[in-house]
Amino acid sequence: MDYSAANHQLWNVIIQLGYIATVILLANFARRNVAFIRKSMIPVAVLGGFVLLLAKEIGIISIDQNFMEGLTYHGIALGFIAMSLRTPQKREAGDESKVGFRSGAVIVSSYMIQGVTGLIITIGLALTVMPDMFRAAGLLLPMGFGQGPGQANNVGSSYQALGFEGGHSFGLAIAAAGYIVACVVGVIILNVLKKSGKIKIAEHTGKSPLSSDYIEGDYEAEASESVDKLSVQLAMIVVVYVITYAVTRGLTSGIAALSEGLAGTVNTLLWGFNFIIGSALAILLRVILEKLREKGARRPYQDNYLLGRLSGAFFDIMIVAGIASIDIEDIRGLVLPFVLMVTLGTIVTWYHLKWVCKAVYPEYYYEGLLSMYGMMTGTISSGVLLLREIDPKLSSPAAGNLVVGSSFGILLGAPVLILVGLATKSSAMCFATLGLAALYLVILDLVIFKVGRKKAK
Repeated sequence: MDYSAANHQLWNVIIQLGYIATVILLANFARRNVAFIRKSMIPVAVLGGFVLLLAKEIGIISIDQNFMEGLTYHGIALGFIAMSLRTPQKREAGDESKVGFRSGAVIVSSYMIQGVTGLIITIGLALTVMPDMFRAAGLLLPMGFGQGPGQANNVGSSYQALGFEGGHSFGLAIAAAGYIVACVVGVIILNVLKKSGKIKIAEHTGKSPLSSDYIEGDYEAEASESVDKLSVQLAMIVVVYVITYAVTRGLTSGIAALSEGLAGTVNTLLWGFNFIIGSALAILLRVILEKLREKGARRPYQDNYLLGRLSGAFFDIMIVAGIASIDIEDIRGLVLPFVLMVTLGTIVTWYHLKWVCKAVYPEYYYEGLLSMYGMMTGTISSGVLLLREIDPKLSSPAAGNLVVGSSFGILLGAPVLILVGLATKSSAMCFATLGLAALYLVILDLVIFKVGRKKAK
């Protein structure tokens, strides 16, 4: 075998990962040492992604587009599998399920209002100044803002295959703009609320809140094992993902055998949303391991601390690769829908959350509102970033609501899968999708306020 630089296949993966590692380190250095970047609270991964995108556009480096898109695709699934394997801490089941359901309803209702807004924009443009506009593209607003670059990449690529020229880059551009909204607009909102006396921004000491008890507590694996426990965590994640591949392949093959027409609609969505299947399988494995522990196993295999760090690493790599894989040329003709969707999406998401969070989080309204706004325009990490400015110790339930609510959001958000595929069928179906999304939004908001009134009583 040739181990020299002439073997491009051998060294390409290392070179591409080296680009990602380099920009992460540079972005981390800038975040720590450049005052205006630090105050902007832009996540390191987002900043690194834009640095890599800029380097690509001006010709400093050559990026393997397919490799970056693959990292984005696999990163979201691996990150969610790592999160789902974590052993939940003991809490009152009734309280957790109620809070989780309400938070999940807030998350999915935000998807719906973003989807309605996006569809109104793209359908309106298609009927007026941009007759060639892909009408279903409006659903990339909740994919990019609400679900992040992983789903924006998957759905955008699916739409591109169905005729939306530049769909992949457009979806990723929406997701990248969402991070900027979460950080820049979020910081502006923080300062406005501070000046009005409604919140107090905490002073950060720079000390880590983690302790040795947290790193190796009742829910962590033994540190003194013959195999490194990080290896065990990685092995579980990869095994679950391989099983996810096998299950998804089996499902799509079965659907194709039953109906080619149905397979053309459903199979693309199943591969695009494979992280849901992966999360479900990870939860199943977690339950099995918990049952084994009840039967006498001394310690769990999962290590919550390491699984949390691994999920964060997968998401960071996914974000950098996703932003770097944006093709600026693909979205030059889509500037108008891009600007309208980002601007109006920013506004409607804020005002909708202001309205529903009063009913769902009356005891910690601003913590709930700011954390949700950060997540519904960026990701969980940007939601936590905003939250820590007013709740540095994460003593309110707001941070937990983001995680538990996301689990319920997967269940409540199942209709989104149908809408994403339905909107592409025809112009009439796109209008029907708009109506169904608006109807589901109303239903969710009614549920939110009904539950809120019961809690208040």
